Order: sequence, then C-alpha cells, then structure tokens
Amino acid sequence: MDLSIIVPVYNVEKYIRTCIESIYKQGLDEDSFEVIIVNDGTPDRSMEMITDIIAAHQNIVVINQENQGLSDARNNGIKVAKGEYILMPASDDLLIENSLKPLLEKAQETKVDLVVADFLSMTDQEIDDLYNKEFKQPEPQFKKIVGEHIYLELLNPHQCFVWRTLYRREFLVTENLISYPGIRFQDIPFTHECYLKASNCIRTNILLNIYRKWPGSATNAYKFENSRHFITAIALTWQLRQIEGLSSNLLYKIEENVYISLRSMIYDTLHGIKNKKDRYVLMNYINFQAPDLNFTHSIQQRLITMMIKKTPHFFINIYYQYAQIVYKKRYKIWKR
Repeated sequence: MDLSIIVPVYNVEKYIRTCIESIYKQGLDEDSFEVIIVNDGTPDRSMEMITDIIAAHQNIVVINQENQGLSDARNNGIKVAKGEYILMPASDDLLIENSLKPLLEKAQETKVDLVVADFLSMTDQEIDDLYNKEFKQPEPQFKKIVGEHIYLELLNPHQCFVWRTLYRREFLVTENLISYPGIRFQDIPFTHECYLKASNCIRTNILLNIYRKWPGSATNAYKFENSRHFITAIALTWQLRQIEGLSSNLLYKIEENVYISLRSMIYDTLHGIKNKKDRYVLMNYINFQAPDLNFTHSIQQRLITMMIKKTPHFFINIYYQYAQIVYKKRYKIWKR
C-alpha cells in the first residue's frame, strides 16, 4: 500500500466532514491508500457527521478508543498503518484538491524520509471564498535536501506542524519517532526530532493543506495546563541535544529554537495566567522539567537563564511588570 492517512477525531463535528471529503479529492486510486480514523473518545457528533462517508469507502479503518489525546491517537494510528508513507492531517483542517498525488509520486520515486510541503492559513470565510473561485497551485518545484540542512534551513519553531509533511513509515518505526503522550504542543519535539534524524528529504512549494484559523483551535484558548504542556515540550526538545553525532551548527540551532519557544511560553503565560501563584508554579516547573536548560548565545540569554535558575519568582514578576507597561503604551498608541 502506498499511503496511510491518519486522522484523529475529537470535538470537530463542524469541520470533520470537510476534512475527510478533501482526502477523497486527491486523484488517488482508493486501492492505493487507507484512511485511519481514530475516534479519540469524542463527546460530540463528530463521528456521526461522517458515518455515510465511512460506509461508502472500503479503505477506511476506524479505531475507537477512550480519550487519550492527540499524541496517542496518532501513535495508535501509526501502529496499524500499512502504507509506505504516512500523512497526519489535522481534523479541523483540509487538504487542497489534487495536491497530495504529486507529493506521493515524488516520495515513492526518491524514497526520501520526509516530503515537506507548503500550506495556506485561512479563516472559515476565506476558505468559503477560495471555493468560489479557481485555485491555482504554483509551478511545482522539488528540492532534494539532506536532513541536517532541512533542520537548519526550514524548521521554524513557530511552525512545527506535523500535518504538512509526508513521512516514510519505515523511517518513523526504525527511529522510534512517536508523539509524546498526554501533552499539547507535542508537534514541537516530534518535528524537531524528525528533522534531526532524517537522512534524505524533499522540500516542495506545493500547497498541501489549508490550516483553519478558528477560536476553538488548540493554538488558542490559553490556560494554566497549556503552559505546563508547553514547558514539557520545551524540555523534550532540549533533550534532543543528546542525539549522537550532531554538528555544532545543529546544536546551536536547537538552543536557539528552544529559547524562542521558551520566550513564547512566557509571553503566553503572562497573557493567559492571571494568578501570581500559578505563574510561580510554572517557573518552578521549568527548573523541574529542564534542570540543565542553559542559553549561552547572548548576554540577554545568559541573564534570563541565570534568573530562571536562581530567582524564578523575581524574574516572572519583573517580566510581568515590564509587559504591563509595554502593553499599556501600545494600547494608548492604538487608541489615538
């Protein structure tokens, strides 16, 4: 079998039908691929919304499980997958029509570990508008690239999206590449590890996905538990520095990426966590999860490292007061 498409399903009744329908608009022979739908104990009507689609296609496999989270849903899908390549689209997003076939053909021709595509980011209204006019892909380009370079040149710590990539199943299994269970932001360490361990890859400008921007998505609605999950993802990414044989350039980039992620986590915490004691708990949690965290590339990084380790509560208080002043100034300028 050429391809396994793994779709975790949880609380997406408004979007899941569009997602599954988009899979069957790729010009692929249904005998050449399978769709593994992982019902992660969804409490809404998501599965009801696609009952007829499941009945209409012989290549759909349904896994029903108690709610375990996105990571376990993906991992369980990979365990039963039979395809040479694996795609893991988000269930609230969709694939662009006829975008997948050329990627799969190039992957099978070259036998690369990863094929990384482009994507569009759109609101519901923008998606509706797109379907009301003819969509044209850019002139397809494929660039062969080794694993180290794909990490150094392509990985954006703000865009660690699992769903934009075709993965060779043998690569995932051999390297034991799994999503860390039980946390949000699991895409961060997973994507970093895949890029670091990949040998031969392809980067293409073909637009594969439409990433749907909506208020209930995982990247919105920030809470205390989100910060804990984000910190765990940061600690797991920091641990990747222990992979044998990494060049000095890769080690430098890992440190930079983790630093960017930490700053993002602090920013989200200051915006979303109003309780001072909760912010203290989170700062303590950083030192618990990543006691060897150490940023060295600038004076500012060294200072932040020292304060997080030695005076974490003082650090977050100062940072919070500074942020309030900056936000108020921006608000006054905007009001003018």
